[in-house]
Amino acid sequence: MGGARSRIGSDRGQVAPLVLGLLAVAVAVLLLVLVPLGRAAQQRAAARSAADAAALAGAAEGEDAARDVAAANGAELVTWRAEGLDVWVVVTLGDARAEAKARRDR
Repeated sequence: MGGARSRIGSDRGQVAPLVLGLLAVAVAVLLLVLVPLGRAAQQRAAARSAADAAALAGAAEGEDAARDVAAANGAELVTWRAEGLDVWVVVTLGDARAEAKARRDR
């Protein structure tokens, strides 16, 4: 029995490296999934901000101003449309696309 006890005692702690390895793999997979999702969300938010700013500039000063403001925010003005007092813009930033509307004073 003494030999069996010492053998069992020597196997203690063998699960810890396995658990740590599995945990490291799980964290790596999670990062591989979450990082691109986070970047895409940030890009969409930046596109929305650029569209809002471009729409306001376009309503105040016209299409050229909208295009300049979109570019200053790292986006490209794809569409600018004025109808009455309303101005609509569409911008792209990377893979993200955003639309915004602003109203002119008069």
